[in-house]
Amino acid sequence: MDTLPAPFSAPEGKRIGEIWFEPPKQLPQLLVKYIFASEKLSIQVHPSDTQTEARGLGKQGKEECWLVIDAEEDATLGIGFDHQLSADDLRAASEDGSIEEMMVWHKVKPGDFFYIPANTVHAIGGGVSIIEIQQNSDITYRLFDYGRPRELHLDDGVAVSQAGVHDPANRRHVPASGDVALVDGPHFRLDRVDGEPDAATRARYSGPLLVIPREGAAEVEGDTVEPGGCALAPSIEAIRFAANGSCLITQPLES
Repeated sequence: MDTLPAPFSAPEGKRIGEIWFEPPKQLPQLLVKYIFASEKLSIQVHPSDTQTEARGLGKQGKEECWLVIDAEEDATLGIGFDHQLSADDLRAASEDGSIEEMMVWHKVKPGDFFYIPANTVHAIGGGVSIIEIQQNSDITYRLFDYGRPRELHLDDGVAVSQAGVHDPANRRHVPASGDVALVDGPHFRLDRVDGEPDAATRARYSGPLLVIPREGAAEVEGDTVEPGGCALAPSIEAIRFAANGSCLITQPLES
């Protein structure tokens, strides 16, 4: 995008599509991204751990979640369908482009949150900025790409898709304040915390985790982490949270 939400800025005349943080060796299972979409991104799907293992890919699958941090008036995210599609119907819709109209497109605003299980057909619309926390996997099967000259993966994508309705339990609007448990498995946990985490939140975290300041800086073993950054902390006790700040904290779960 040309104009990015604070605290980011794009150099004059250049667009930035995403910023991602190299997973630390202590937590290789998780990847944190900021995604800034000025136009619709491809309609795609990711396999599960079980499917990647069965296919001999030697990699974990990919489940992810999105927190909307900025959105234009008509910005949307596409997730699933309003009814179950057969494999043949999904392939045909991908080939002729009607998949775009068949998907459910959610009009979004800052604070909207979506969990995207593996096998869910999904797409990011234009004019939206999100934080994405995901299993660290680069296995993506594109089903439709709006005529762009990139490879599609119809055989693999159709094979792993559960082309049905996205569970309403996997989407919500995050309140403006308060500690909120956003994800608690199966592959990672994610919390939004205001100031110092409450006792219940602290009790869920043991060992290394990632901290992503949203408002106000955090300190990790004396190092300052500003909004827009992401840092590894050896434990939740090693983080000093800003009294009037807000952070995301996340860590992988044992499989």
